[in-house]
Amino acid sequence: MTSLDAHKETDDSGPSGYAAARLRLLTEKARSGPPRRAALARLTDDWLAGLFEAAAPPRGVALVAVGGYGRGELSPRSDLDLLLLHDGSADPRTIAALADRLWYPVWDLGLALDHSVRTTAEARRTAGEDLKVQLGLLDARPVAGDPALVAALRTTVLADWRNQAVRRLPELDALCRERAERSGELPYLLEPDLKEARGGLRDAQALRAVAASWLADAPREGLDDARRRLLDARDALHLATGRTTDRLALQDQDAVASELGLLDADTLLRQVYEAARTVSYASDVTWREVNRVIKARTTRPRLRTLLGRSGAAKTPPPRTPLAEGVVEMDGEAVLALGARPERDPALPLRAAAAAAQAGLPLSLHAVRRLAATAAPLPVPWPAEAREALVTLLGAGETTVPVWEALEAEGIVTRLLPDWERVRCRPQRNPVHTWTVDRHLVETAVRAASLTRRVHRPDLLLVAALLHDIGKGWPGDHSVAGETIARDVATRIGFDRADTAVIATAVRHHLLLVDTATRRDLDDPATVRTVADAVGTLGTLELLHALTEADALATGPAAWSSWRASLVTDLVKRVAAVLAGDELPDPEAAAPSAEQERLGIEALRTGEPVLALHTEPVQAGEEPEPVGVELLVAVPERPGVLPAVAGVLALHRLTVRAAELRAVALPRELGEGRPVLILDWRVAAEYGSLPEAHRLRADLARALDGSLDVPARLAERDAAQPRRRGVTAPPPRVTVAEAGSRLATVLEVRAQDAPGLLHRIGRALEGADVRLRSAHVSTLGANAVDTLYVTRPDGSLLAPEEAAGLAKTLEEALR
Repeated sequence: MTSLDAHKETDDSGPSGYAAARLRLLTEKARSGPPRRAALARLTDDWLAGLFEAAAPPRGVALVAVGGYGRGELSPRSDLDLLLLHDGSADPRTIAALADRLWYPVWDLGLALDHSVRTTAEARRTAGEDLKVQLGLLDARPVAGDPALVAALRTTVLADWRNQAVRRLPELDALCRERAERSGELPYLLEPDLKEARGGLRDAQALRAVAASWLADAPREGLDDARRRLLDARDALHLATGRTTDRLALQDQDAVASELGLLDADTLLRQVYEAARTVSYASDVTWREVNRVIKARTTRPRLRTLLGRSGAAKTPPPRTPLAEGVVEMDGEAVLALGARPERDPALPLRAAAAAAQAGLPLSLHAVRRLAATAAPLPVPWPAEAREALVTLLGAGETTVPVWEALEAEGIVTRLLPDWERVRCRPQRNPVHTWTVDRHLVETAVRAASLTRRVHRPDLLLVAALLHDIGKGWPGDHSVAGETIARDVATRIGFDRADTAVIATAVRHHLLLVDTATRRDLDDPATVRTVADAVGTLGTLELLHALTEADALATGPAAWSSWRASLVTDLVKRVAAVLAGDELPDPEAAAPSAEQERLGIEALRTGEPVLALHTEPVQAGEEPEPVGVELLVAVPERPGVLPAVAGVLALHRLTVRAAELRAVALPRELGEGRPVLILDWRVAAEYGSLPEAHRLRADLARALDGSLDVPARLAERDAAQPRRRGVTAPPPRVTVAEAGSRLATVLEVRAQDAPGLLHRIGRALEGADVRLRSAHVSTLGANAVDTLYVTRPDGSLLAPEEAAGLAKTLEEALR
């Protein structure tokens, strides 16, 4: 017996019977997707019809389903969009009483209800004033009562919609754009809104409305399947969470994937992204066509007036040549009349490059013809095809829509088979804005603006496109990517030397930023390690530009002028080594004049002395989040690091870099006594920076023991509300393989939290080691801190000592 059969054996008009049948239907594993949504709509229709008939309605009244319910697409927690329609002949009190008999049982069951009571004239007038109401009425469907009344309303609303399409469709387009600006792009969000984000269910509904206008139609291939996948995902989300939500939150994705019978959350996101891209691309094509038709309708009457009706009719649309076989027509790049894709294998890339360079979309008809008939490129590619790819990538922002058009028809995967593994692949690091494939294209877009900085722009652009190509394979993506990049570069037609440069750039695309932010640049071993990996000045130049492009394409948290300055400093040092220059000895470097001044004052007073320096922001530059230098001088004594780090944490200052140096001032300046100089880079967690005198006072109290920093931090942590969230992985501390002749190098990877460096400092003090410098890198919620430590006498730790210290630090940070 099915759930519907069971329902019919209960009280059809009773809420308990409907609720039980609804529950059975939603828990049936054998029925899901469109059949379950349709069955739920029929079940709800029967129940509401029973309520309607039991209320003994007067003549000239109908209960109408609109919106998603009108389309028969009820998700488990969908709103019921209902209109009580009447012809105005019944007494208003009778209509109000009927409405109460319908709405209250729905509310009693806890179902969301969007309801209205209107005459046909009122419904038509409201639709004319409110676009959202009109869109809902386009899907109006009778549930109970007078079907002729509903048919008349639907006919009238559709006629109004078609008659007013030239005015209302631009309004709908603006509504879609505003929603996309507010909710983001579904194909790239880690926690997408399946309904409101660009490429979601609202956009799919908008395409149905455009088709209903008869003004234009969306490309239908794959669109219904994409919409079904998004609806299925929303159904599973409702069932997994038990909530009325359209946001696919991280903590719910595994449960939703399981509900859909998918392997894991990544598989779920990839399916959702693919569906959303189909909807997004269809939207782009459709709105271009709508705007073209509207423009033609508004301009041709004027042309007929000027030229006469017959002259206007004979004027063909102009066709402007863009490249061999490619012309511009009606604001799009299209194939020339004499183009022969079956005989011209380079035509897809040439057409794409010409469109991007001209800032034009590649027409749907052209892309589909190229996908269906273009001859395959020989391997290796001819020079013309390779140059067309470089031209396409070098166009900048206009590359993106053209690339998306090629991807929508499978041309990119046909040209670059390895692309399939990164297509629609999510990146679960919150620092990343895009999926892997879109990030690669965005990196090429960013690299296009940096081509004047390098001698080989072509190698930069191709390396940018391929730098994360290894993320489709297990293991270190840089290592896997090097092999793939070598194969792809050979396929594209680069010679052996250029292929080696591209492969090296992909292998080491993280080297500069990781080294600059996590290693001591004054250590000669650091610079020589990078120089050995890079090999040549030309490759170094390429990597420098690629590093910036990659970071800018990652997201706002991945790049800053501070990071840029560190990378630039490293590049200058490496370039000097590659040019044959000798590196200066860091031990021989004298303290700066300000460090000497602070050190003398610290020795004179016996207390900490500090100075805050805020770097000026250049005109047109965003305020730098890490532009504050804090210099601290303290007479050498135990416990300085945890004290300073703890006080900074109490004042909600985030530490980005820290360097500690013991300086013996000249005897005439400071009687030869050692003083600790701490050079920090800090930023306010929020609000303004604290005053220097308050920092100094609290630091003095922390050092003399009158300020219990650990207790104060613990009190503040206890006062913070505990929030439900993703459980962070445990901290990990490793001994870095890249050695240093100055210190033992430890890498600490942990969840970023206030007071992290304070806890590290306390653990180091307890282990009786000296911290030479610390380099702090924060990416999203993750902190990667690199510590240069020595024994108290300045010598390196033995391997077993270093391993033991790493374990001690791990335990202290848990």
